[in-house]
Amino acid sequence: MKTVVVTGASRGLGLAIAARLARDGYRVVGLSRTLSEGFQALIDGDPGSIVYRQLDISDIPAISGIARAVVKEHGPIYGLVNNAGASVDGVLATMHQSDIERVIATNLIGPITLTKFVLRSMLAKGEGRIVNISSIGASTGYHGLSVYAASKAGLEGFTRALAREAGKRRVTVNCVAPGYMATEMTAGLSGARLESVLRRSPLGPPKPEQVAASVAYLLHEDAASVTGAVLTVDGGSSA
Repeated sequence: MKTVVVTGASRGLGLAIAARLARDGYRVVGLSRTLSEGFQALIDGDPGSIVYRQLDISDIPAISGIARAVVKEHGPIYGLVNNAGASVDGVLATMHQSDIERVIATNLIGPITLTKFVLRSMLAKGEGRIVNISSIGASTGYHGLSVYAASKAGLEGFTRALAREAGKRRVTVNCVAPGYMATEMTAGLSGARLESVLRRSPLGPPKPEQVAASVAYLLHEDAASVTGAVLTVDGGSSA
């Protein structure tokens, strides 16, 4: 059974990804700050294939120990889905420095650091899949999301460069860039701003399960020749 690590697995998109990958026959190691009822239900439904470990991805010094423990317990890691994310909605001029640093640590430094340690296992085996969850905000400007956009654009640049670095060892590195989804992280968006976002998407906003299906594709053998790509799933919002 191949092992896939999913960060931010307790809620929203991360929970949908974990559920989909478990159905596809992977062993899923879910990492998040807290264990949610939803993820506990996944464990209860398939205790042999679903594992939880506590990790706040913005706690950079803690990452190496968790990565080593997962490899030691489950052997070589086949897949890593860097899904955990944070967003602060506000204009840059009045944003607290601590909020800026938290978004960058969660969305960029944390994923890079976790990838660093998990990648070693993949390179040694000569096989692996890394999927980074970006956002259409990396390439489409949204008022009040400049720091979030910067972190996701950085993640996409990291993806492209690492794809070249790791490809010789049969490790693919890709991004999935969702548009707006109705999740806990976007719950603060409402009123005229929400209506504006919804109008931009001719197919309507994607569901977390649809984005999870795109992640599943990139982990599958069918995507063995896909690397350095950004797969957009936004209902046509950025078309």
